[in-house]
Amino acid sequence: MSEYYNYIKSLHLIFVITWFAGLFYIPRLFIYHIEAKQKPSPEKEILSKQLKLMTKRLWFIITWPSAVLAIFFAIWLLVIYPGWLTQPWMHVKLGFVLLLILYHLKNHQIFNRFQRDDIRYTSNYMRMWNEGATLILFAIVFLVMLKHTFNWIFGVVGIIVLGILLMLGIKLYKRIRNKNPEA
Repeated sequence: MSEYYNYIKSLHLIFVITWFAGLFYIPRLFIYHIEAKQKPSPEKEILSKQLKLMTKRLWFIITWPSAVLAIFFAIWLLVIYPGWLTQPWMHVKLGFVLLLILYHLKNHQIFNRFQRDDIRYTSNYMRMWNEGATLILFAIVFLVMLKHTFNWIFGVVGIIVLGILLMLGIKLYKRIRNKNPEA
């Protein structure tokens, strides 16, 4: 089985990448949907219908299948190398993967509401929500790449600083957009 390790790992990485692509783009579509609802008719209805279709295709054709396949190939890798489950970095990584799954499921809940035109969030909130996947991605990649050399204090501070920088970037972009709506 271990002779297939590189193939399985490659498939796992491909589906992790496409899963994250979907998780990065779906909140962006939510933002467009929120902003479309503020447009006058018939533009509002036309945009809403198109955005619902785009979101549905992204969610069910790319994001969900990618999530399932990424997890499937991850489990397969753990079957090949069960010793990884004894390593502390893997425990932390699996914690972040659980967080990623919860983030995915929350996006599914938001998706269902948007499909019913039940919009409960502002576009600014969704811009901040969108950064959740970024923080999880950074945490997982650094854990996997650094493994035993991972300095926990540096890692935690790094994730916090990244989060602060992302939030500041969102606020800066909001100011720029308020001055120039076409930015």
